[in-house]
Amino acid sequence: MSVLNDIKAKARAKKRRVVLSEGTEPRMIKATRILLEENITAVTLLGEEKEITRLAKENSLDLSNVEVINPVHSPDFDKYVADFMELRKKKGITEKQAHDLMVNPLYFGAMMVRHNKADASVAGSVNTTGDVLRAAIHVLGLKPGIKTVSSCFMMTLPKFMEVENKIFFYGDCAVVPNPDPDELASIAVSTAQTMKNLIGDEPRVAMLSFSTKGSASHKDVDKVLEALAILKRDHPELKVDGEFQLDAAVIPKIGAKKAPGSEIAGNANVLIFPDLDAGNIGYKLTERFAGAIATGPIIQGLGKPANDLSRGCSAEDIVDVAAIAVLLKD
Repeated sequence: MSVLNDIKAKARAKKRRVVLSEGTEPRMIKATRILLEENITAVTLLGEEKEITRLAKENSLDLSNVEVINPVHSPDFDKYVADFMELRKKKGITEKQAHDLMVNPLYFGAMMVRHNKADASVAGSVNTTGDVLRAAIHVLGLKPGIKTVSSCFMMTLPKFMEVENKIFFYGDCAVVPNPDPDELASIAVSTAQTMKNLIGDEPRVAMLSFSTKGSASHKDVDKVLEALAILKRDHPELKVDGEFQLDAAVIPKIGAKKAPGSEIAGNANVLIFPDLDAGNIGYKLTERFAGAIATGPIIQGLGKPANDLSRGCSAEDIVDVAAIAVLLKD
């Protein structure tokens, strides 16, 4: 896909480093080989050195240009334990608890990102989403002004309104089940920023609902309107409007009819769903019915980049996510 090729080219130009926390997973080894062969990112693999060496030999990976770290053998280990204790002191964490967690490559990898030893971490090929996000949130925290970690999907449609390879960004489709207005506003801000970082387009954000501009009254519509008010107040630079039904958001003739005068109606490229039911169903409908390519979930809202993977991911999926993750540092 040309859009993913463009993302990889941008990552290549940044000359950044990704830490792959599941370094003893064969797919991570294969992904590392691709990342190095295509010069997309530098790579750090976490795990037991002998096992990584064995897998590298089996998969024709030259480790001479790969940083391999076993967390417990790292000279930074004690420093990271002390830093984590400071971060979690209000939670009453003990030194032993901090030590045990830092042995976990998910936490160690996130700490490398925190200390600028890597630009992004990627995991989830064997760990659950909950475990990956928990480590990232505990170590990296949230971006200033962001209320929640969320996700988005980059949806590439083969053809839409006579435009080939049309790209939309959908949020949130994987993380926050029922966002409140503040969280919904944060999802919109994060998704708009993700679009900017990855493809450089100007975000035009539509806050979706089953109502368009007052066509229905309901507490679910009120939530969307409250989120829109927060965005207008706190992010006046963001092009955003709502509430919109989907057709009013993306079809110019319908947008002009249902929401005359709106610069977003009929012209949106970032679609913010009111809850996870709508978002998850929406992206899968687009993928399955329209033949769209769904790239993601892309984790957003963290203080520094960390991204999750599907446990069914391929080595190529890991490469794509690594390229995306290092670009989210901006």
